[in-house]
Amino acid sequence: MDFEIQRCTRHCAATGRELLPGETFYSVLIEKGSSVERRDYSQEAWTEPPADAIGWWKTQLPDPKAQRKQWAPNDVMLRLFDELAEQPEQQDVRYVLALLLVRRRVMRMEEAEPEEQGGGEVMVLYCPRRDETYRVPVVLPDAERAEEIQRQIGQLLE
Repeated sequence: MDFEIQRCTRHCAATGRELLPGETFYSVLIEKGSSVERRDYSQEAWTEPPADAIGWWKTQLPDPKAQRKQWAPNDVMLRLFDELAEQPEQQDVRYVLALLLVRRRVMRMEEAEPEEQGGGEVMVLYCPRRDETYRVPVVLPDAERAEEIQRQIGQLLE
């Protein structure tokens, strides 16, 4: 399933206030029929994601004057993705990295299906570059762990 996600509105959905460069804010995706709507919230207006949210994240509005970080090449990211497959204690990191690879269009999500053992869910991803399909367990980290994973991946791939 592919969705076109609109860019940041640069305005808080709750207050209408303009979001400023460098400001931390939250984005939420909500399914509206056959499309997905994005809403952005300032940090002070944020409480929690709406009940009908299909995804949300915390980010920072880029400063146009700041120098952009350069991510590692896609091949380096794919190597790390492969290495993490051999580390069961890092499944949540591999899941987040898989989402990053989908976002960068290195992989695409084919489907989500129930895990054969354990009752969880598995994302089925396809990598056209390698002509390979991957099954990645969905391991949702809590907010604190998500920030730790973000720092870890950032350090490894910048």
